[in-house]
Amino acid sequence: MFRTMTIAAMLLVSAGTAFAGGHGGESSAPPPPPKQEGPPAKAIIGKNGPVLTDPKGMTLYYTERDNTGNKSTCDGECAQKRPPLIAPDNAVASGDFTIITRSDGKKMWAYRYRPLYTSQLDSAPGDIKGTDSAQQWRVARPY
Repeated sequence: MFRTMTIAAMLLVSAGTAFAGGHGGESSAPPPPPKQEGPPAKAIIGKNGPVLTDPKGMTLYYTERDNTGNKSTCDGECAQKRPPLIAPDNAVASGDFTIITRSDGKKMWAYRYRPLYTSQLDSAPGDIKGTDSAQQWRVARPY
Protein backbone atom coordinates (compact mmCIF):
# COMPACT_ATOMS: atom_id res chain seq x y z
CA MET A 1 0.00 0.00 0.00
CA PHE A 2 2.83 2.42 0.88
CA ARG A 3 4.42 1.70 -2.51
CA THR A 4 1.15 2.53 -4.31
CA MET A 5 0.81 5.82 -2.39
CA THR A 6 4.39 6.81 -3.24
CA ILE A 7 3.87 6.09 -6.94
CA ALA A 8 0.60 8.02 -6.94
CA ALA A 9 2.28 11.03 -5.27
CA MET A 10 5.10 10.99 -7.83
CA LEU A 11 2.57 10.89 -10.68
CA LEU A 12 0.71 13.88 -9.23
CA VAL A 13 3.92 15.90 -8.93
CA SER A 14 4.89 14.99 -12.52
CA ALA A 15 1.42 15.92 -13.80
CA GLY A 16 1.62 19.27 -12.02
CA THR A 17 4.94 20.01 -13.70
CA ALA A 18 3.51 19.04 -17.09
CA PHE A 19 0.47 21.29 -16.63
CA ALA A 20 2.74 24.17 -15.62
CA GLY A 21 4.46 24.12 -19.00
CA GLY A 22 7.25 21.81 -17.92
CA HIS A 23 8.91 24.48 -15.80
CA GLY A 24 8.09 23.12 -12.38
CA GLY A 25 5.31 25.67 -11.95
CA GLU A 26 7.79 28.52 -11.59
CA SER A 27 7.28 31.68 -13.61
CA SER A 28 10.34 33.26 -15.12
CA ALA A 29 10.72 36.97 -14.50
CA PRO A 30 10.59 39.19 -17.56
CA PRO A 31 13.92 40.63 -18.66
CA PRO A 32 14.76 43.96 -17.06
CA PRO A 33 13.89 47.00 -19.16
CA PRO A 34 16.80 48.74 -20.88
CA LYS A 35 18.53 51.09 -18.51
CA GLN A 36 17.20 54.58 -18.97
CA GLU A 37 19.77 57.04 -17.89
CA GLY A 38 18.88 60.28 -16.17
CA PRO A 39 18.00 63.45 -18.01
CA PRO A 40 20.36 64.36 -20.86
CA ALA A 41 21.10 67.72 -19.23
CA LYS A 42 21.37 69.17 -15.78
CA ALA A 43 20.60 72.58 -14.38
CA ILE A 44 23.37 74.47 -12.67
CA ILE A 45 23.45 77.91 -11.16
CA GLY A 46 26.49 79.83 -12.32
CA LYS A 47 27.56 83.44 -12.26
CA ASN A 48 25.08 84.10 -15.09
CA GLY A 49 22.14 82.45 -13.35
CA PRO A 50 20.63 79.02 -13.97
CA VAL A 51 21.65 77.27 -17.18
CA LEU A 52 21.26 73.81 -18.69
CA THR A 53 24.47 71.89 -19.29
CA ASP A 54 25.33 68.63 -20.98
CA PRO A 55 26.71 65.74 -18.88
CA LYS A 56 30.23 67.21 -19.25
CA GLY A 57 29.11 70.56 -17.79
CA MET A 58 29.17 72.45 -21.09
CA THR A 59 26.50 75.10 -21.56
CA LEU A 60 23.57 74.20 -23.80
CA TYR A 61 21.96 76.58 -26.28
CA TYR A 62 18.90 76.78 -28.51
CA THR A 63 18.08 78.91 -31.51
CA GLU A 64 14.90 80.90 -32.04
CA ARG A 65 14.85 79.49 -35.59
CA ASP A 66 13.94 76.04 -34.19
CA ASN A 67 10.33 76.96 -33.56
CA THR A 68 8.32 74.02 -34.90
CA GLY A 69 9.02 71.67 -32.00
CA ASN A 70 9.89 68.74 -34.23
CA LYS A 71 12.97 69.60 -36.30
CA SER A 72 16.38 71.21 -36.16
CA THR A 73 17.35 74.03 -38.50
CA CYS A 74 21.06 73.69 -37.67
CA ASP A 75 22.68 71.30 -40.16
CA GLY A 76 25.98 71.09 -42.03
CA GLU A 77 28.43 73.87 -41.13
CA CYS A 78 26.06 75.15 -38.44
CA ALA A 79 26.11 71.74 -36.70
CA GLN A 80 29.91 71.75 -36.81
CA LYS A 81 30.02 75.08 -34.97
CA ARG A 82 27.13 74.15 -32.69
CA PRO A 83 27.14 70.38 -32.16
CA PRO A 84 23.69 69.01 -31.33
CA LEU A 85 23.09 67.15 -28.07
CA ILE A 86 22.79 63.70 -29.66
CA ALA A 87 20.39 61.17 -28.11
CA PRO A 88 21.05 57.42 -28.24
CA ASP A 89 18.75 55.35 -30.46
CA ASN A 90 16.98 53.87 -27.42
CA ALA A 91 16.46 57.24 -25.69
CA VAL A 92 13.03 57.86 -24.20
CA ALA A 93 11.50 61.31 -23.77
CA SER A 94 10.98 62.27 -20.16
CA GLY A 95 9.39 65.33 -18.58
CA ASP A 96 10.43 68.48 -20.42
CA PHE A 97 13.01 66.57 -22.48
CA THR A 98 11.84 65.37 -25.87
CA ILE A 99 13.59 63.73 -28.81
CA ILE A 100 13.57 64.90 -32.40
CA THR A 101 15.04 63.29 -35.50
CA ARG A 102 17.52 65.38 -37.45
CA SER A 103 17.67 65.55 -41.25
CA ASP A 104 20.64 63.13 -41.16
CA GLY A 105 18.48 60.57 -39.29
CA LYS A 106 20.25 60.97 -35.93
CA LYS A 107 18.21 61.71 -32.83
CA MET A 108 18.85 64.70 -30.62
CA TRP A 109 17.54 66.03 -27.34
CA ALA A 110 15.24 69.00 -27.05
CA TYR A 111 14.11 70.90 -23.97
CA ARG A 112 10.52 72.04 -24.06
CA TYR A 113 10.53 71.21 -27.78
CA ARG A 114 13.61 73.35 -28.52
CA PRO A 115 16.57 71.33 -29.88
CA LEU A 116 19.69 71.64 -27.71
CA TYR A 117 23.22 72.40 -28.90
CA THR A 118 26.65 73.11 -27.45
CA SER A 119 29.01 75.75 -28.87
CA GLN A 120 32.58 75.42 -30.10
CA LEU A 121 33.20 78.89 -28.65
CA ASP A 122 32.94 77.41 -25.14
CA SER A 123 36.21 75.79 -24.09
CA ALA A 124 35.46 74.90 -20.46
CA PRO A 125 32.45 74.04 -18.31
CA GLY A 126 30.66 77.21 -17.26
CA ASP A 127 31.64 79.19 -20.38
CA ILE A 128 28.79 81.10 -22.01
CA LYS A 129 30.37 82.42 -25.22
CA GLY A 130 27.88 80.87 -27.63
CA THR A 131 25.09 83.42 -27.34
CA ASP A 132 24.50 85.47 -30.46
CA SER A 133 21.52 87.81 -30.59
CA ALA A 134 21.93 88.53 -34.30
CA GLN A 135 21.86 84.80 -35.11
CA GLN A 136 19.14 84.18 -32.49
CA TRP A 137 21.20 81.81 -30.28
CA ARG A 138 20.23 81.80 -26.61
CA VAL A 139 21.41 80.00 -23.46
CA ALA A 140 19.06 77.15 -22.57
CA ARG A 141 17.71 77.82 -19.09
CA PRO A 142 15.49 75.66 -16.88
CA TYR A 143 12.17 77.39 -16.34
